[in-house]
Amino acid sequence: MEIKVTKCHGSGNDFLIIDEISNPYRFSEINRAELAKAFCDRSSLLGADGILFVLPSESENCHAKMRVFNADGSEASMCGNGIRCVARYVCELLDVKEAVIETMKAHLEVKREEDIFPEIPTYLVEISPVSFDVADLPLHIEQPTLKNEKLEALNEELYFTALAVPNPHLISIVNKQQIDSPLQEKLSKYVNGPNELFTDGVNVSFVSILDEASIYVRTFERGVGFTNACGTAMSASSLVTILNDFNQVGEYIDVYNNGGKVRTFVHEKNGKYRIDLIGNATYVYDAKIEVELDNTEDFSIIEKKVNEAETVKYEKLQQSAQKYIQEKLV
Repeated sequence: MEIKVTKCHGSGNDFLIIDEISNPYRFSEINRAELAKAFCDRSSLLGADGILFVLPSESENCHAKMRVFNADGSEASMCGNGIRCVARYVCELLDVKEAVIETMKAHLEVKREEDIFPEIPTYLVEISPVSFDVADLPLHIEQPTLKNEKLEALNEELYFTALAVPNPHLISIVNKQQIDSPLQEKLSKYVNGPNELFTDGVNVSFVSILDEASIYVRTFERGVGFTNACGTAMSASSLVTILNDFNQVGEYIDVYNNGGKVRTFVHEKNGKYRIDLIGNATYVYDAKIEVELDNTEDFSIIEKKVNEAETVKYEKLQQSAQKYIQEKLV
């Protein structure tokens, strides 16, 4: 069968969009997982961090539904960088400036935003719900929350905060020496393998304070590994820096990553949090793929149209972001 894909990225976190609104595809759950493993393999003709399936929503309040499959075939409940790409795709498809996207655990508002950098298509997406209940990750410890505390079963020195947004995240504010060390990779592989703390795995982020209202985040994503950026991790990390008095609710925070930068804005009402994630949604290419669903590894690209202009413009943002990180991450 022939499948149309759009390669896109948010902060260098790259995905393949498959549109099930405009196309009559009928995929089983096994098909989705197998397509993700085959198409996202970096040694294949495509390669990506995941596939974003865009489907009609059964809710009258939503414009579309997003399902996210990681490169290993597992399904994620949310993806902050991915939903920005879906936001752009759905808004352009339906010719609207704002939309509501159904995800696994929430209906999320998205909208076109002022460019975060000259000529960079930019979208704001809602990141919620936010929970500090360890049962929602799940994290198996004898206390209800973990907020800027040691998790000695994992590490005796670092202070961690655990939260779900709704993807599970374990976040530690660290210095450059710890960023440069192999510690994050070691911890991340442990909690995403057989272990008694995070039986379903967890996204692990190391965060450094660069300047006032400016942070750097590097994330090891569950089911993927180190990526250029993770949208829900950057959102969760912004909230953690607020809880630790480095930043404030109701103010913009610039979040730098290996793929570029985004901007976040944390809202708080009656002890409940909602996070706005603002950043690029860049198209890399459109392609047509010939594949048989019973043999997904053996596929071919029959047509490919590269969007060179958007790629070149985003490279300027990346260069600017990397220069700032090098100057401030000391």
